[in-house]
Amino acid sequence: MNKVKIKEIFESVQGEGPYVGYKQLFVRFCNCNLKCSYCDTEFSSESDYEEFDPCGLADRINSYKTVHSVSLTGGEPLLASEFLKELLPRVSKKVYLETNATLADKFSEVKTFIDIVSADIKLESATGIKNAYKFHDKFFENCKGIETFAKIVFNDKITDDEIKDCCALGKKYGIELVLQPEMEGMKMKVSSGFAAVILDKFLNNYDNVRLIPQVHKFLDVR
Repeated sequence: MNKVKIKEIFESVQGEGPYVGYKQLFVRFCNCNLKCSYCDTEFSSESDYEEFDPCGLADRINSYKTVHSVSLTGGEPLLASEFLKELLPRVSKKVYLETNATLADKFSEVKTFIDIVSADIKLESATGIKNAYKFHDKFFENCKGIETFAKIVFNDKITDDEIKDCCALGKKYGIELVLQPEMEGMKMKVSSGFAAVILDKFLNNYDNVRLIPQVHKFLDVR
């Protein structure tokens, strides 16, 4: 049977996006297909992980009784799509997928088991990753019929062209855009005034946009 490396499993409060404040079970998968310049998450598969088969991980997830949903996070969970096809039918909780939105075909393999998609839009100005939009476009096309929102991490290097591109994706697929200022420790790397200006620039192009920083950091929880 398939096995996968899991970096950690823990309960906490969701601190990002429209589900802020909900208690979730976080299942962090090892490994990622991207390397964003701002990433501070430990998801290496070199050490400090636990290996699970689908039945064992499903049993662990189902043992938690007071969570709103299970967040599949990483790293990039969709790298383990073959494993997820065996795991998710055994999971009794709502499934919330956190993804970098670049693996559209792998998402299609597990779409039927996903309830909520939290998908990143990767700005070159924030991540150093070029031409991510062509992958995002296909990914959001495949998300049709599933509750989906897009999270956009930004800093003071964000460009007007990036704003227009993000809004075009939002309009095309009717998804909510959640702006998330890049953080350094427990502080935003941009001023609240600059963040408000960026929000207005988005709203001038698309009306379904919110500004939500990483609330869990202000609460000092994981």
